[in-house]
Amino acid sequence: MIDAVNASRLRAKPGVGGLLWRLGRAVALIGVVLPLLLIGGMKFTTYEINALKPLIEGTPWLAWLYPALGESGASYLIGVVEIGAAILLAFSPWSWRAGVVGGTLAVMTFLTTSSIMLTLPIWEPTLGAPALGPLGQFLIKDIALLGISLVVLGESLLTALDRR
Repeated sequence: MIDAVNASRLRAKPGVGGLLWRLGRAVALIGVVLPLLLIGGMKFTTYEINALKPLIEGTPWLAWLYPALGESGASYLIGVVEIGAAILLAFSPWSWRAGVVGGTLAVMTFLTTSSIMLTLPIWEPTLGAPALGPLGQFLIKDIALLGISLVVLGESLLTALDRR
């Protein structure tokens, strides 16, 4: 792994290596912002409210959302968190505060969605593990998105500490 000192040197380095570092960092950030923004926006549609039902009802640590907020309210809350995280992450290159808050929201989001794989069937029943079924295929990407969110959060925290 690359520590904060080496990351700073890579960002500032001219040439192909530095360019690839900056490009990769930008693509990774876009790669987490777009799904949060687009999927978060879907949370305000009947289609997504219905699609969430088996995920929320089948996950013990999420099931409380329906009695507390109702199906629509739960979906709307998730959408607000996802869109908020996306906007804050988009501003993280210019604001460590946005990176800390957005990174924290995104980490919580992707920890939650990744945890669904612990309670619901993710394997293709006719093939068994490690063949992912539709739910597993949908959720497995969230592990990578969790990693990117952790990197943004960590970089933002390091920037905050450097400023003190």
